[in-house]
Amino acid sequence: MVDIIKVSARSRSTAVAGAIAGVVREHNRAEIQAIGAGAVNQAIKAAAIARGYLADDGIDVICIPYFTEVTIEEQERTALRLIVEPRIIANS
Repeated sequence: MVDIIKVSARSRSTAVAGAIAGVVREHNRAEIQAIGAGAVNQAIKAAAIARGYLADDGIDVICIPYFTEVTIEEQERTALRLIVEPRIIANS
């Protein structure tokens, strides 16, 4: 199980992108979590930047978004998670 990269509205998108790219290179998959509009914005930007970083290594990635419930300070919150993983193209 790979650790979840948690993104806040104050996260630097290039730093998060570097973390995403590193995790994808090492584990073939990264998972990002963001709560709130600002954090989701930074997470999406980071995923786009990471795609460019990984493309330089010949790795094409896709993002799969989904919602999940998380507990923070005994309060249920809805978070957006992104799975970033290499694209596998099936031969027909």
